[in-house]
Amino acid sequence: MLPMINQILYMQIASSDDEEAALVYKARIADLTDDEMFIEVPLHEGTGRLKRLFLGDEISAYYMTQEGVKHYFNSHVLGFKEDAVRLIRIRKPDPDSITKIQRRHFLRVAAELEIAVKLSGNVRFIGITDDVGGGGISFMVDSRWSIEQGTELDCWLLVPYRNGSVDHSQFTAEVVRVKTLDNGKHQVMAKFSKIMDSERQRIIRFCFERQLDYRKR
Repeated sequence: MLPMINQILYMQIASSDDEEAALVYKARIADLTDDEMFIEVPLHEGTGRLKRLFLGDEISAYYMTQEGVKHYFNSHVLGFKEDAVRLIRIRKPDPDSITKIQRRHFLRVAAELEIAVKLSGNVRFIGITDDVGGGGISFMVDSRWSIEQGTELDCWLLVPYRNGSVDHSQFTAEVVRVKTLDNGKHQVMAKFSKIMDSERQRIIRFCFERQLDYRKR
C-alpha cells in the first residue's frame, strides 16, 4: 500500500551530526504524482522547529495505516515547489522497497554490532550481536559471565548507518534464552523490556537500511 494524500510521514534526515540524524520529524503529504511525493516542510513535534531540507537530502521515513501497520521506506529530496505553501518534492518509493512492520512485530536482521552490557553488581562486558531487531537482540559472549533466563541487562548498542554516521541505542533487555555453542561461547537471546521509542527507532532504521542492502545484492 503506497502512501496517500493527507497522510503523515514520520522521517529522519541523514546527517553527519548524530543528534540531528536521530531526530524524528513529521510532514503531511500534500500531493502525489506517478514518481514523486510533495510534502510540507517537516516539523519536530517536541520543539515545534521546522526542518529545512536541501536538494539531495536522504530521508528514512514511515507512514502508518489505520490498522497500525508501519510502512518504512527510504527517499531523497528532488527539489521544491512554490504553491500556497512551500512544498518539498521527494522520490516516491517503489512498492517492492517498502517494508511493512506490524504493531508488536519488528523486522530482525543478521548483524555483527558491538554491544556493551551491564549486569547487577556493576559487572560490565562487551559482546557482539548476531541479529538485531526492533523487539530484541541476540548476541555472543564469553561463557564466564553469569547470564540465565530472566536476567535483566542494561545495554548500549553501537548502531552504524549507511551515510557513515554512528549512533548508540540504550535499553534494558530481559534474557529469554541462553544457548551454549560448540565453541564454548554463549548465545544470549533477549527481548526489550524498557526502551524509549526514539531508541527503538534508531535500531529499526538500521534494520531497514540493512534489509535494503540485502535486496540489492
